[in-house]
Amino acid sequence: MRLKVSRSKNSASLYVTKTVYIDKKERTITVEKLGTEKELREKLNGADPYLWAKDYVDKLNKKEQEERRQVLVKLQQSKLIDKNKKQSFNGGYLFLQQLYHQLKLDQICSKITAKHKFSFNLDSILSRLIYGRILFPSSKLNTFQLSKTLIEPPDFELQHIYRSLEFIAQESDFIQAELYRNSLALSKRNDRILYYDCTNYYFEIEQEDGDRQFGPSKENRPNPIVEMGLFMDGDGIPLAFSIHSGNTNEQLTLQPLEKKILKDFSLSKFVVCTDAGLSSTSNRKFNNQGERAFITTQSVKKLKKHLKEWALSKEGWRLEGVLGTFDISKIEDSEELKDRYRDSMFYKDRWINEDGLEQHLIITYSLKYKEYQQQIRNKQIERAVKLIHTKPTNLKKHRQNDCKRFITKTNVTPNGEIAKTEIFSIDSDLIAYEQAFDGLYAVCTNLEDDAPAITKISQNRWKIEECFRLLKSDFKARPVYLSRDDRIKAHFTTCFLSLTIYRYLEQRLGGEFTSTEIITNLRNMNFYLAPGEGYVPTYTRTDFTDALHDTFGFRTDYEIVTMKQMKKIFRDTNK
Repeated sequence: MRLKVSRSKNSASLYVTKTVYIDKKERTITVEKLGTEKELREKLNGADPYLWAKDYVDKLNKKEQEERRQVLVKLQQSKLIDKNKKQSFNGGYLFLQQLYHQLKLDQICSKITAKHKFSFNLDSILSRLIYGRILFPSSKLNTFQLSKTLIEPPDFELQHIYRSLEFIAQESDFIQAELYRNSLALSKRNDRILYYDCTNYYFEIEQEDGDRQFGPSKENRPNPIVEMGLFMDGDGIPLAFSIHSGNTNEQLTLQPLEKKILKDFSLSKFVVCTDAGLSSTSNRKFNNQGERAFITTQSVKKLKKHLKEWALSKEGWRLEGVLGTFDISKIEDSEELKDRYRDSMFYKDRWINEDGLEQHLIITYSLKYKEYQQQIRNKQIERAVKLIHTKPTNLKKHRQNDCKRFITKTNVTPNGEIAKTEIFSIDSDLIAYEQAFDGLYAVCTNLEDDAPAITKISQNRWKIEECFRLLKSDFKARPVYLSRDDRIKAHFTTCFLSLTIYRYLEQRLGGEFTSTEIITNLRNMNFYLAPGEGYVPTYTRTDFTDALHDTFGFRTDYEIVTMKQMKKIFRDTNK
């Protein structure tokens, strides 16, 4: 690079130029415009702009030479590697670290430390618990050991982790509220629509203790459980959570947590979207106040007789943007019409008054959904037939979607005689009953908006179900091995924070990659330490790693990342 001065009649402009080869032809390009002589003199407080410019170009050249410097790592085939000295480190956490600091979790830790006046580094501990939960989910002991594999080593002891859990639990509500406020500076939150759901996590124990109580397990496990309630915003970013004992009725968990959001988050105008299991009349009425509203799924089977008949009627269905109504039976009977409307969503709606509450009841019908339900039920029937041949037992003890529901038993033959043994058969009446509801989906709301718009909001509940899947599968939040209630709460607080950071990472990447791709690639972003020189990437550069570097504004995929470059990355991701 060199300095170029372009002179005109009244002024002189200074440029940094460079010779490059394009299509095997020598070209001179402008690297940077420094400004006019007059502008630079004013900027430099009267100093000579030409001397400054020459010095600036020299620095640019030195920097370029440093970046192009070839590094020779000398290794000896006769020299043993140092015992107990780690040479490979993970750098995937650096991208999580940038989000951690952008959400100002380090500042939250500082406030908690100032309040409780403990001496250990809560920021270092919490960040490693979060990185570990995403990259290497394991016990607290293993997380401590694995944190030593990060390029930046931990500055705490194992005992400090367990001590920190007490304070993380105490300040869980404060952490959630502060995190929400900090997130507003990072990006606009879609907090006008909030999704709420519950799940439970089991323990590898047999006796109840504290919050670990026997209750209805969503995984059908005979272990004590705790229950987690989670609020998520409309973009899938976690908002707040709560932990309850395993024997708590999940319908009672919504209002206490929502009250915390109203108080601590200063939110007052939003729509709460839930599934049917959380849609008690009390919860609906609670969100029929002020500027709040509700959208909840509704079981068509549990509607009153006249409403059920209306919902099951094949006539009176509408299609968004189309005048008139449709008779669904005509579409179902025509292959041509089925092909035409396979991707369509038909609907009908009306206002009802249930338990003193005016509600907008919306029923939708989809051919695709009908076919899906039929496929699921046919597989269940196949399993039920196989069970009949194995003489099933405990037929009364089956869940709502258990294939055993299709099996009936009797001691009477088709001729009306008493049979010597129990006779098992498929309940064709139940099959016919369920088939009548195929393709139907219903919601209740107090909103007056168009039915299709309300339905779309409700159907996005899959995002919160995906949150729970991530926690349970990718983050391995269960089984829980902790025993003290405060440590259990702290465990789920770190899981909540991990999920939040992961969701922001996912959002930044534009939803182009699956959770498996993201987590696996971050986990595999390892580096070999070349002492005195830098870090050599040992991972495979892919479209994912390119997208990751482009998104976060720094690169770790050079043939070697010098010590100087890595220190700069540390600074950039820690602010």
